[in-house]
Amino acid sequence: MQVQKIIIPFYTQERWQNWIIQVKESGFKIDDQQKGAIFVNMEDDVVLACLKIIAKFDKNLITKEDALGQITAIKEIVLKQVEPISEDIDMMIESTQLSLMGVFASCECYIEKAFEKTKSLKPLIKKAIEAEKEENMGAVLGNIAEIGANILAGGKIKDKDLEDIPDGLVAEWLDGVDSLRAAMIGDTSYRDDEPDEGN
Repeated sequence: MQVQKIIIPFYTQERWQNWIIQVKESGFKIDDQQKGAIFVNMEDDVVLACLKIIAKFDKNLITKEDALGQITAIKEIVLKQVEPISEDIDMMIESTQLSLMGVFASCECYIEKAFEKTKSLKPLIKKAIEAEKEENMGAVLGNIAEIGANILAGGKIKDKDLEDIPDGLVAEWLDGVDSLRAAMIGDTSYRDDEPDEGN
């Protein structure tokens, strides 16, 4: 009898839906910075799920294919269009989703080993900004993915490199990369965590 390998999801539709419910109940308004923390927590929750996958992949506990599949599964949950709630909340959810696109691209780039390790990430940031000016969004995301992959591989990004970045996709996607960096230097217990079982 063939034993089927059960893959426990690292993130579930229910989990995302719970955040959407909390956001809805918060009655968030753009000028209410205090309530804005919920979006940070929502993003961090997804970032941690991605980092758990990376940790398992690094320890050879899951294959490259499984790791990419798990990232794709989270991406499909999180990037789905959310039913409109209110103008302010919709804008923040969209911003959170955009940031997370930078996270997913970074994780995929890292798992695929599609990046070169570099000491300074500033040239990649400059390249991303240039590509956005030229409206070459594929190149923008490619550069952001390399920056994030470098950070996942232990690279460092300087705070001053994140200053003076014009509003736009580079800023949004780098925000996601910065969330990755912050989560990695925070509580590292995620490295030994088991996948989320929806509880």
